[in-house]
Order: sequence, then structure tokens, then C-alpha cells
Amino acid sequence: MEDALIYAAIAFVVAVLFPLLTGGVHTISEGHVGVYYHGGELSSTITEPGIHLLMPFLTTHFQVQVSVQTDEVRNVPCGTSGGVMIYFDKIEVVNKLRKDSVYETIKNYSLNYDHTWIYDKIHSEINQFCSQHTLQEVFIDLFETLDENLVDALRKDCEKWAPGIEILSIRVTKPRIPVNIKKNYEEIETAKTEYLIVKENQKVKIQEAETYKKQELIKVNSKLEVRKIELEKAIKEMENQLKIAKIEDEMYLNKTKSEIDAEYYSNVVELETLNEMLTENYINFQAIDALTTNLKLYLGESIPKYYLQKNKNSKVLL
Repeated sequence: MEDALIYAAIAFVVAVLFPLLTGGVHTISEGHVGVYYHGGELSSTITEPGIHLLMPFLTTHFQVQVSVQTDEVRNVPCGTSGGVMIYFDKIEVVNKLRKDSVYETIKNYSLNYDHTWIYDKIHSEINQFCSQHTLQEVFIDLFETLDENLVDALRKDCEKWAPGIEILSIRVTKPRIPVNIKKNYEEIETAKTEYLIVKENQKVKIQEAETYKKQELIKVNSKLEVRKIELEKAIKEMENQLKIAKIEDEMYLNKTKSEIDAEYYSNVVELETLNEMLTENYINFQAIDALTTNLKLYLGESIPKYYLQKNKNSKVLL
């Protein structure tokens, strides 16, 4: 009987204490830290990933992500300055809570700090942006800058009021607009696309024309270069011919000059020879030779006193 009571007591202790002991064992996942509330008061104790113990019933724990996370803010209404209501189906905010700022951030803004500084802030900034711009600006003209403006706005407020929250980037999807307006924009986009196609075709044709022009210029320049080379060659040949003619002229001039000099020298020598021969005896000899050259001697009984010759074939003796 006593043994039965002992076993019953042990069973009761195990049944009561085991849940208490096991309820104090908890695990913190990688990329998170553990935060604790003692009787509803936030503890400054922050635990790293792993297995930890706590006091059951008196202490509760929560996992807080400190790695990079993406919060999706969905179905954000947006009223433009023109009174058109549009909706952003999804806005993604990539953010991170610094580990050394977990206690201060949760103490000031609770575990749902991201609702205050991400979800609610996105709604507020989108409403301000849309109320200050037209549908054309929100949907087309300024849409590319919207994500950058949201990043700047969230970072500015977080740095001032919740410095532990880092805003890394924001991705904004195209807003959903009324069907009839969307149809008009689609028609406008179609017209723009057609215009761009025509413009691109014109660019292609212009490029083709420019290419053809350049090719023709290359051909003309090639022909000009060939003609230039031919002309330069012809000029070289003419210059060579002129040089040859000049050399021939110089040779002819030198030859003529040599001949004239030789003839002059010969005449001078002949004149000197004649001067040497032109003596008184030589002159007398020449005179006698001149007189006796045409002298005719007639012999006979009757010698004429005169001789008259009218022409070559008529002679008269008197």
C-alpha cells in the first residue's frame, strides 16, 4: 500500500513538474534574437540563436528578426489631386532591424514596430504623394521616382525616431486605375508604340542613307585617290621627260658649242697661217699667177690686135 502511494506521488510530481520544466525550454532561430517579458515588462536581456531556459508562466519570449526582411504593404489607396482613386496592389519594403537596437525599438514601438514605421508610413507617404500630383504624374511621369522618394522619406523619419530600423530599398508596383482610364492610357501607349516604331524605321532609313552616302563617298574618294596617283605618276613621267630633254638640250648645246669652238679655233689657226704666209713675195706671186691664169698665146703669121668675145659660142678675131 505504501509503495502504491509512493508511485502515485512520483507520478503526480512528474505530471506537474515536467510541463513546468519543459515549458521553460525554448529555441531562437538563426537570423533572430529572443526578447522577454517578465510579468508584462520588457526585459533588457536579448538572447542569440540557440536553446534557452525561462521561468514558465511568469516569463514569455518572442523571436525578433534581425536579418534582412521584406515587408509587403498591399492594397494602398491613393487619391490624386484630380480626384481619381487608384490603388497600389503591392509595395515591398526591404528593411533590417539592427541587433544592438532591438531593445530600444521594441520598448518604444512594441513588437509591431514595422506597422508604425513601415506599413503606416507607406500609407501616409503614398497619400501625400498622390494628393499633390495628377493621375498622369502618378501613373506615368513621376512613377519612376516614387520608390526613391519613399526610401528617402522612410529613412529620414527612421533615422530621427527609430534609428535601429534600416530601410534598404522599396519596390513599387504599377498602380491599379479605373478600367475606362486604363483603356485610354493603353490607347495612348499603343499610339506611342506605333510612333516609336515609325520613328525607329525612319532612323533605320536615315542610317541606311547615311551608310549608302558613306559608301559612295568612299568609292569617290577611292577613285580620286587612284586618279591622284595616276596624275602624280604622269607628272613624274613628264618631269623625267623634261629632265631628259633638258639633258639632251645641254648635250646638244655643248656639242654645238664644241663644234663652234673647234671651227673658230680652225679659222683662227688658218687666219694665223695666212697671216704668216701673207708676205710681199707671196703677194707678188699671187698677182703674177692671177695675170697669167687667163693668158693665151697665139702663134702664126698674122696675129690679131684685138680679141672680142660676144658670148661663149661666138668669138671674133680682129
